[in-house]
Amino acid sequence: MKPTPIDANIVKEKIKASNLPNIGRASIREVKRLINEIEVASGKQFIRMEMGIPGLPPVQIGVEAQKQALDNGVAAIYPDIEGIPALKNEMSRFCKNFLDIDVKPASCVPTVGSMQAGMAIFMTIRYLNKQKDTTLFIDPGFPVQKQQHRIIGAKFETFDVYEYRGEKLRDKLESYLSKGNIHSIVYSNPNNPSWVCLTDNELRIIAELARKYDAVVVEDLAYFGMDFRHDISRPGVPPFQPTIAKYVDKYILMISSSKAFSYAGERLAVMVISDALFSGKYPDLKPYFGTESLGHAMVYGTVYALTSGTSHSAQYAMAAILKACNDGTYNLVQGMIDYRDKAHTMKRLFTENGFDIVYDKDEDQPLSDGFYFTIGYPGFTGEQLLEELLYYGISAISLSITGSNRQGLRACVSLVQKSQFPELEERLKVFHENHPIK
Repeated sequence: MKPTPIDANIVKEKIKASNLPNIGRASIREVKRLINEIEVASGKQFIRMEMGIPGLPPVQIGVEAQKQALDNGVAAIYPDIEGIPALKNEMSRFCKNFLDIDVKPASCVPTVGSMQAGMAIFMTIRYLNKQKDTTLFIDPGFPVQKQQHRIIGAKFETFDVYEYRGEKLRDKLESYLSKGNIHSIVYSNPNNPSWVCLTDNELRIIAELARKYDAVVVEDLAYFGMDFRHDISRPGVPPFQPTIAKYVDKYILMISSSKAFSYAGERLAVMVISDALFSGKYPDLKPYFGTESLGHAMVYGTVYALTSGTSHSAQYAMAAILKACNDGTYNLVQGMIDYRDKAHTMKRLFTENGFDIVYDKDEDQPLSDGFYFTIGYPGFTGEQLLEELLYYGISAISLSITGSNRQGLRACVSLVQKSQFPELEERLKVFHENHPIK
């Protein structure tokens, strides 16, 4: 065997010192900390694919608007819990222009990133109907959303969607919903970690069953516009971002500033609640929130209790970016195209060196190149592969922590620089030589 790019003794020492019982089952942040320590001890830089952190500069329109807001003194003023009117109005316009749906500004509620939006949603909708106590996750999915459920003691069920694409999804969903205990269905689209994108037919199936069994659909649009097979960048002109909101009237969308606008540092998202749900009356909410109104309970109950509002100046930033998108003066898709190009090259480097793409198709169509992709290697479980790649200076996360039934890793392209591609290729060649495929 050739020597590994990172000194094996250092890697072993740091793994032992981490006190993690299973590196392959470690959380994203735990993996990040371990890589940081190996980098410091070895003096060598990793090809870092474990964190889904934006790797592009923030949209300058937002930066300038936020600076102006700070100059105007908003840092000294509590923001309204509902959000500033400019942001709410522009998000309403954005929904019409880029999703082709109608939603009132009042139903658009800013949150401290989609992380807080998720927590607020899970803490609220569990009380909509006392006969229903369980969330259904269409996985793979963002691991922290299950962690949030565990923290608040909420029940959930989950299944890996990959074997149930197309019409197969109908029977699989109904097998859970027919039990009568599911109050909500949660998924991301495009999907973190698999980068699967649900088709229009699949969204219709989810909507049909959600209506039949009276379940709220929670759609995480953290990677808005990143299915680069379709250019959704022209306001009011098809194609639009696919969404469940076209087919069902009880939905909540999470639209984040982090990835689409590279504005992750300010922790801002907007929770878009359907008008029907926002204005809906649910008597079972009253013992917990003092109101039967879902919208009032969400804003003045949960969001108030969690943060009492969202960064004042950052709201002006997102309002300005959304306005530019709505007016057609900023092309949000063009601003993210670098992720597509990096994914295309990185996937080629991996597959040329014996790796395979674990999630590779949307029904019969190849997946889009985008923010994430998934990799596996013959003879390795995902957890084994994650640990072994540490010796080669390559980091990722195991699919096993995402609700996936498949063996492999999730790789994020955002922090990998194109200047690192030659080093990535060399390390993969050494890995392939040291682990010949039989």
